[in-house]
Amino acid sequence: MLKLNRSLMLGCSALMAASVALSGCGGSTGKDGSGNSSSIPTESAVTSSPSPSAAASDGGKVEGGTVRVAMATEPDNLDPYLSAATDTGSMMDNVFDGLFEGGENSELVPAIAESYSVSGDGLTYTFTLKKGIKFHDGSDLTSEDVYYSYAKLSGLNGKDPLSSKFAAIETLETPDDYTVVAKLKEKDAAFLAANIVAIVPKDYEEQSAKPIGAGPFKFSAYTPGQQLVLEKNESFYDREHAPTLDRVEFKFMPDANASVLALKSGDIDMVPGISSQGALQLGDGFRIVSGPQNMVQLMALNNSVEPLNDVKVRQAINYAIDKDVIIQTVAEGNGVKLGSNMSPAMKMYYQEGLEKRYEPNAEKAKQLLKEAGYEQGIKLTITVPSNYKFHVDTAQVIAEQLKVVGIQATIKQVEWSSWLEDVYNNAKYEATIVGLTGKLDPHEVLGRYDSKYAKNFFKFSSAEYDELVGKARLEIDPNKRAELYKQAQTMLTEQAVAVYIMDPSRSVAMKDSLEGFKIYPIQKYDFAAMYYTK
Repeated sequence: MLKLNRSLMLGCSALMAASVALSGCGGSTGKDGSGNSSSIPTESAVTSSPSPSAAASDGGKVEGGTVRVAMATEPDNLDPYLSAATDTGSMMDNVFDGLFEGGENSELVPAIAESYSVSGDGLTYTFTLKKGIKFHDGSDLTSEDVYYSYAKLSGLNGKDPLSSKFAAIETLETPDDYTVVAKLKEKDAAFLAANIVAIVPKDYEEQSAKPIGAGPFKFSAYTPGQQLVLEKNESFYDREHAPTLDRVEFKFMPDANASVLALKSGDIDMVPGISSQGALQLGDGFRIVSGPQNMVQLMALNNSVEPLNDVKVRQAINYAIDKDVIIQTVAEGNGVKLGSNMSPAMKMYYQEGLEKRYEPNAEKAKQLLKEAGYEQGIKLTITVPSNYKFHVDTAQVIAEQLKVVGIQATIKQVEWSSWLEDVYNNAKYEATIVGLTGKLDPHEVLGRYDSKYAKNFFKFSSAEYDELVGKARLEIDPNKRAELYKQAQTMLTEQAVAVYIMDPSRSVAMKDSLEGFKIYPIQKYDFAAMYYTK
């Protein structure tokens, strides 16, 4: 039996990715300033002063205070099992804890779990829970809550499973209050990383209205169109990482320029995503933290609708688009060009060279359209979530580039909620531009294209691809697993499933008195680590 009770390095399970570099300035997510990937309620709260309440004794660090954060989007659902939006997850991650959490260098860090072990055949995972953990309602967290949570996710409760990540679970057992045993149907190398999912209280069914977790902050209030408020959990189990801040207020501000002005005027303390131009407006008194996002911005193509069901048409679209121009004009030069749905931040799994597969070539694009029977060109509707100016700007550049080869693109801007319903949930679209956030495990990235995956909104269907990612999911050997995922990336590129554009750098602006912000390889705002200084 393999047993670990310290930091669980993902390399042990082939779940490795590159560390995220930090720098003092520069980098941006583009002109929208949101930086939020669109990957995927309650009484009014009184706004408290952001000024810290009392000084601490350690080098100017102060106890208490409120951080007001500008967010481009509102929550799509406060229930962690029903939410699909990355922005929502990054806010509510402060309310919920899982057995583990993702670390700064893509390692798994024990949270609710104290330790775990895996049987020799790789099928049985035994988790030992920390004692003394309480949910925000004061109830004790025990193995029964983990069973309840995982039964909902896996469908072992007799209902439809809420997450494909837990579909491999065959049985769950709770031999005592602090032990959970999960037996898998077959080996699943992606299973361990899935255990960062929130653990919720047994039989509590009001998460969408009043979420209850065991994280460092408690839900306080959600006012649609205005704000989401969290308050310090005074009974947080991890005293070493207990929050210093009293309160976090997420202000919904879809206008990026308004967010910058609010930060400058003192009405906002933090903007998680700001353009280089916006950063220049701030002047003294602010800090900019930058780094890669491990995000893939792409133009998804619905492979099931004409004429996009023809690979030659999809390849023609790829040849017509100059990604370097998009990076320079939309991302202000702060992005890494991509050729597949994998960022180089996932170093171990990233297939180099695919970004060169479709060098801009208008004549090649026209020839492919002619071979596909569309010599006179085609019409294409690009659906874009209107609250992400970064993606809207990208769509405008792409529309001009497509025009050169005879593709008349119409940009259709929709509300985020409509995008989630029509595009992400039901694939009612032709093309769309969005950012898909990186994950801790490569299967969470490339498994999106499996024909059996319910949210495969690309509608890509390939038995060969399904076999590749299926083998990779079962492969325990890290190097063999990485090679299978590299082959899968190559197939996506050759089949031109989408136009893979860039991994835009991300810059976060905040008051210079606000310390402790960290950048993670997944979108995560750890407010428990943040504090004010004098």
